[in-house]
This record gives sequence, structure tokens and C-alpha cells, in this order.
Amino acid sequence: MYPLHKQTVEPVFGIPKSVIGFRQFSLWSLDKVKGERTLVCLAWNLKRMTSLRLQTEN
Repeated sequence: MYPLHKQTVEPVFGIPKSVIGFRQFSLWSLDKVKGERTLVCLAWNLKRMTSLRLQTEN
């Protein structure tokens, strides 16, 4: 069970830490943290989409 947990959950937290450099939230309250997390995920998705688009064009 633990290897499956690492496989499915860890990239969600590891990618923003290693690729974007996001290490901690800078806002307080659950609503603000949710908004900040949404922005981090949006930034990662845009970065990934750009990368994939450049690969398909070449």
C-alpha cells in the first residue's frame, strides 16, 4: 500500500517544490491557502502545457 501512496500522491507535492521552487505558503487562513495552492497548480499546468506544445511543434 505504501509504494502506491508514494506513486500517486507524492508528485502532487514534489513537482511544485522541485520545479517551481514553491516550498511554503505565504498567506494565512484556509481560504487564502486554497487560493494560493490554486495559483501554484495553475502555474504548473501552464508550464507543462507550454512544454508539451513546444514538443509537438518540433
